[in-house]
Amino acid sequence: MPRVSLVTIAREWTRIGCIGFGGPPAHIILLRRLCVERRRWIESNDFDDGIAATNLLPGPASTQLAILCAWRLRGIVGALIGGICFIVPGLVLILALSVVFLDRTAPAWVLGTAAGAGAAIPAVALKAAWTLVPASRRGIGARRAERARWLVYVAVGGVTAAVAGSYLVLALVACGSMEILARNRGTPNPSGPARAMSPAVVGHFGVIGGLGAVAWVAFKVGALSYGGGFVIVPLMQHDVVSTYHWMSSTQFLSAVALGQLTPGPVVQTVAAVGYAARGLGGGLLAALIVFSPSFLFVLVGAPHFDRVRANTSVQSFLRGAGPAVIGAIAGAAIPLGRGLTHLWQIPILAGALLLLLVGRRSVVTCLLLAGAVGLVVALAGVPV
Repeated sequence: MPRVSLVTIAREWTRIGCIGFGGPPAHIILLRRLCVERRRWIESNDFDDGIAATNLLPGPASTQLAILCAWRLRGIVGALIGGICFIVPGLVLILALSVVFLDRTAPAWVLGTAAGAGAAIPAVALKAAWTLVPASRRGIGARRAERARWLVYVAVGGVTAAVAGSYLVLALVACGSMEILARNRGTPNPSGPARAMSPAVVGHFGVIGGLGAVAWVAFKVGALSYGGGFVIVPLMQHDVVSTYHWMSSTQFLSAVALGQLTPGPVVQTVAAVGYAARGLGGGLLAALIVFSPSFLFVLVGAPHFDRVRANTSVQSFLRGAGPAVIGAIAGAAIPLGRGLTHLWQIPILAGALLLLLVGRRSVVTCLLLAGAVGLVVALAGVPV
């Protein structure tokens, strides 16, 4: 493998962080073009193994893949530089947009644009869940009992996200653990890696306040969220809106829209939440905490990824937690939909559903169009 300079890693990973609109699929394509096709730093099989390994981890998989690719090139220092350069452009942009769009005294046209984009978010959740279904169904097996369990896990995730989002981590761990038991009847205790995939059950601490609460919410998203991407929405919504009252439902929809519109990982939404809670300091703290587990998982686990991937208990856990994630993302559309506060947002939501599920347009295009409609509505003098 050629020795790549740290300056080159910093430059190329920053570039991907700046142009990586479209979430994990776009990030994977950009990393593959750079590392496999254009520079030939990493073999195609090794890159595919990296995708598979990072999908086993909690947290944002594409961010972990970016860190892993840089680690393969220049070890720990390369991983730190590559990961930071991948994250920072989107972080700076989402904090800047948060200052504008989450200001309660912002002008009407700003609020209208944010409310328009936010109105499309429940449709984005349904689209995100739907795109995960084919791969998940292919991995469940052909037996009737396996298919029945898959449906049960989807239902558990959906119901939990719809009515008790703060306990979603418990539901995901429970579904993963149930699948381990179902596939390993008579087997003694799960092996070490399997236990690592089943984190300790952590309760909801509503008494924590201030920066401690920001840190706690960010930690849950970064360390305990299986499936990455949109699964952070049901994980955060109850805490942000109902428990700590950092945002109104409308503002939370706007924050999720910002996370979808900015380049880099969707998990950047947590920075917008931290900003709403405690200003720029809160946003930076949330970003630091939410991404720290990703660096830790890769730096500590990378030498052992082959063993973890081959572990049957790990695979079983993911076959249970994965369908629950799909249900959770779809179920999140219900509380997100309840966050709509104006009648004019309902046609935007309907149009977004058509664009995403029937027209198969990109999420970014849909949100930009929805924001434009909100802007027109605000300029027309309709309350926003």
